Amino acid sequence: MVLRLGQRVPDFALPDADRKVRTLGELTGEGPLLIAFFPFAFSGTCDREMCTFRDGFGQLQTSGVRMVGVSVDSSFSLRAFAQTYNLPFPLLSDFNKKVTKLYGVLQDPWVGLGYRGVAKRSVFLVDRKGVLRYRWVTDIPSEEPPYQEVVKAVQKLAS
Repeated sequence: MVLRLGQRVPDFALPDADRKVRTLGELTGEGPLLIAFFPFAFSGTCDREMCTFRDGFGQLQTSGVRMVGVSVDSSFSLRAFAQTYNLPFPLLSDFNKKVTKLYGVLQDPWVGLGYRGVAKRSVFLVDRKGVLRYRWVTDIPSEEPPYQEVVKAVQKLAS
């Protein structure tokens, strides 16, 4: 399934790093939501990506956008990851890969390393009604999102 701009995104309910279940409706209830899927906690590119979002988080919040990171890591791994890098946004565990499949970003197999089923690095910007307003997906695990493009999409949605 490939999500298209202007389409409602699938609802979800996933545990965060503290094992509290978060839903799309709850997260978009306070405004637009940036969803960043990433393959693995504690892997070089994922560390850089989440830290880059952390460092620009104030700019996202100023625009009224909330953010979550999603990976197939366990809640326990995500808690350690969030604490290590002082991440100010929730990380959600899609351990069973259900949401990753729903959003069309399950990579299986992954880069010839024998891993089965991780999230493709991807970014979705969803408005408060659950409609997709920006989408970026890569099949190259070492490729980081176009951060300035993401910021522009956030600013456009906020204006």
